[in-house]
Amino acid sequence: MKRFAQLFAEIDANTRTGDKVEAMVRYFTSAAPADAAWAVYFLSGGRPKRLIPARRLATWAGEESDVPEWLFEASYESVGDLAETIALLLPNPTSTSDRPLHEWMDQHLLPLASIPEEEQRRAIVTAWNELDGTERLVLNKLITGAFRVGVSQQLVVRALARAGGIDEGVVAHRLTGGWKPSPDAYQRLFSGDTTDADISRPYPFYLAYPLDSSLETLGSSGDWQVEWKWDGIRAQLIRRGGETFLWTRGDELVTERYPEISEGARWLPAGTVIDGEIMPWRDGSPLPFAQLQRRTGRKTLGMKIRTEVPVVLIAYDLLELEGADVRDRPLEWRRAELARLLEDSRAESRMIISPVAVRGSWADVRAAHERARERSAEGLMLKRVDSAYGVGRRKGGWWKWKVAPFTIDAVLVYAQAGSGRRASLHTDYTFAVWEGASLVPFAKAYSGLTDAELRKLDGWIRRHTVEKFGPVRSVKPEQVFELAFEGIAESTRHKSGISVRFPRIARWRTDKAAAEADTLQTLRAMMETVP
Repeated sequence: MKRFAQLFAEIDANTRTGDKVEAMVRYFTSAAPADAAWAVYFLSGGRPKRLIPARRLATWAGEESDVPEWLFEASYESVGDLAETIALLLPNPTSTSDRPLHEWMDQHLLPLASIPEEEQRRAIVTAWNELDGTERLVLNKLITGAFRVGVSQQLVVRALARAGGIDEGVVAHRLTGGWKPSPDAYQRLFSGDTTDADISRPYPFYLAYPLDSSLETLGSSGDWQVEWKWDGIRAQLIRRGGETFLWTRGDELVTERYPEISEGARWLPAGTVIDGEIMPWRDGSPLPFAQLQRRTGRKTLGMKIRTEVPVVLIAYDLLELEGADVRDRPLEWRRAELARLLEDSRAESRMIISPVAVRGSWADVRAAHERARERSAEGLMLKRVDSAYGVGRRKGGWWKWKVAPFTIDAVLVYAQAGSGRRASLHTDYTFAVWEGASLVPFAKAYSGLTDAELRKLDGWIRRHTVEKFGPVRSVKPEQVFELAFEGIAESTRHKSGISVRFPRIARWRTDKAAAEADTLQTLRAMMETVP
């Protein structure tokens, strides 16, 4: 635990990517496989479910610290993170422990959820008395399910590849598909033999960077395939060994959730992997993303919702053919094989090859970009016809060119403290627009302000709080912000009757008074522009 806490501190203290990778390489080359496996799991974003209710943990910490409830609450409000608040308030430990990370997890933390409350308390207090400083902080974050650290899975893959002398693509492949932490699983990451891959395991997804230059800098338009950029759920469809698997980019197995696609996959030959987008689709056109959300949140999938929100897989690329990895083949070849495969397999009614948006000059491409919203698309994807299918986010072969977002001026009405580095600042905001003389909340946003703006706004929030509801502050409706978002749709789950997609702060409108903010009618008018 001490070594893992030290790694957490090193990563948290560094802003340079190279330093973070170096810290992880040092850890992976020295840690025991059992500990390193849990480290990979946590650094990659894995989190066990909350083991103990937060309120119970806070009560025990207050009692052990001999801190009255009001002072604990005030400290929590100031710090903004429960795990850190507890670590700061607890008295110095009475002993030390060299217990390794895997032993903490397997023998002490994971069993907590299934033992009586009094035994939970004894185990937690004993742990607090054995750990100090950052070790305590890490332990608390693991218990509360709030462990986060500033590295992406791609950086973890890079560090593992360097530590084991293995290609990044191989490591990334082995980590996808519900990887579970164990010494054997960790050691298999570095195996030179790749035949042990689970038949359900997807490939790492290839991701595009936003287009950051003019189209002409890309060379001849004839060297590029231009597709619509759809707003659905990125997924890989796998047909191996007579079985079908549908994995999302978020590493979630959703085969049973979309039976239409699974049924269509039965016609695919063994050894086929297709990259695509799960889309709500009817009569040859996409439905709003909000319709897809109606299906994703259901535990049971009846015929009624399947009829109301049918789905297809928009097939982008072919990654595996007859059991062979074809990612290194040119896109032009992969697309031709994909078209032949779908046509021959009778699966085309459930899987639609991603249509080419335009063929022609860059002027034609610009014209297609302007028509993207008419097609219910987010913009365009530009892919070199000779490009291989890469691993992770890479520049050069693929670019995404999204349409300009919707924007609206809204009033800040609620604020809440963030997490991690932002735990001491109010960085989670709720915004509202006018309906007559009333403000109606319609969106939450967490990103878009600079560090200086965050600190300035946090000070304003503390001085202009009207009421508190637990961690949430109601503030004077004075500050106006321009919000940007990708989509808009009707919603019965929101008081405003509207939901927006990917809202973020575009700028702080210090030049506007709250009375000049936009109205609910303006949002409804925007909905009318969406097909």
